[in-house]
Amino acid sequence: MQLTAPAILVAARPHGETAVIARLLTEANGLVAAYVAGGRGRQLRPVVIPGNVVQAEIRAKSDSQLPFARIELVTSRGPWLGEPLPSAAIAWATALTAAALPERNPYPSLHAALGGLLDAICSAGAARDWVAALALYEALLLRELGYGGERPAIADLGQALEILDRQEPLIARYLLADTRADVLAARQLLRQRLARMVS
Repeated sequence: MQLTAPAILVAARPHGETAVIARLLTEANGLVAAYVAGGRGRQLRPVVIPGNVVQAEIRAKSDSQLPFARIELVTSRGPWLGEPLPSAAIAWATALTAAALPERNPYPSLHAALGGLLDAICSAGAARDWVAALALYEALLLRELGYGGERPAIADLGQALEILDRQEPLIARYLLADTRADVLAARQLLRQRLARMVS
């Protein structure tokens, strides 16, 4: 495997003293896990943040081997990690994507939708401007993986929040049933913060 492409970094797990295993969502190759040497070092630590867009050079000698990746930052989501709602939304969207998608299956529409969602979260003046996009992304993910129906019509913030609440059991049952980590905790934190916004 040899691949050079822009990718959305959706997860990074420490490995050894300074490396990470990064999960990268590419348009043409889907989700790819790769070893990033020095990923927890001073230079790469600000790059290896879920939500960041990176230029990735991924190489493996065989399909059964964990690839090695060299990554360079293209777009940083770091400035929004200090904001409660955007940081919770970025954490949820990336954790859900990393946990739900199978490796190396291309989902170009999900890649584009996640990129658009992250851009909306980081460019909107308020959460009410991106909550509908988050609900639509979850619905698209359910549909793409064979568990959803029609694209929901969302007229306002209240309806977007209702759809988020309706989709949680489906996500828990179908997309996250086999995950070992408690990915839903990120969603519950986000939902609590959204509830405070409208109360």
